[in-house]
Amino acid sequence: MKIVNLTLGSSVYTSNAYLLTGTWNAIPDVNTLVDTGRDPKVIEAIRNSATGVGKRRLEQVILTHSHYDHASMAMAVKKEFGPVVSGCSPNFEGIDRVLKDGERIRVADLDAVVIFTPGHSHDSLCLYCEGEGILFVGDTPVVIQTRDNTYEDAFIASLERIAALNIKAIYPGHGSPFLSNCNELISQSLANVSQKK
Repeated sequence: MKIVNLTLGSSVYTSNAYLLTGTWNAIPDVNTLVDTGRDPKVIEAIRNSATGVGKRRLEQVILTHSHYDHASMAMAVKKEFGPVVSGCSPNFEGIDRVLKDGERIRVADLDAVVIFTPGHSHDSLCLYCEGEGILFVGDTPVVIQTRDNTYEDAFIASLERIAALNIKAIYPGHGSPFLSNCNELISQSLANVSQKK
């Protein structure tokens, strides 16, 4: 799978918007955008991306949650490219498919699992691409460096599930990806949020 952050270096406040394409841009690959961000330049960036000959430039959008910095461009992207827009919020304008916890979905040339992670928002999700150990987290806090037991039980349960996975890379909604020691980072985060005062 190839991952390109289309909002890298943006001049407006926005989340990362990751375009996922297959390693070989094969016809069966599902060109996917994880979050649309809020920079209008994302549309031109998709137009200029190598997404495969004879394929739609964008077949699906997966929103990690519906906050404005992650989803503002969803309707414009949908109008321009006609992708299926998926997320965990049935009430968000433009959602075509409501994803469920544990659901499997094809992204680029890999299968991914949806992990519902309530806490940052009511509709937060992570997307785990098993084949390459890649985790897209949006704003779900999976790297927590302070001891804090104010997290809800449902979030801690989600973090426990994530900690049991083989994760080689974490792609957050803001900032640079974590490309090493991911399991150790998540295990320490789990220990920090589970710490009793």
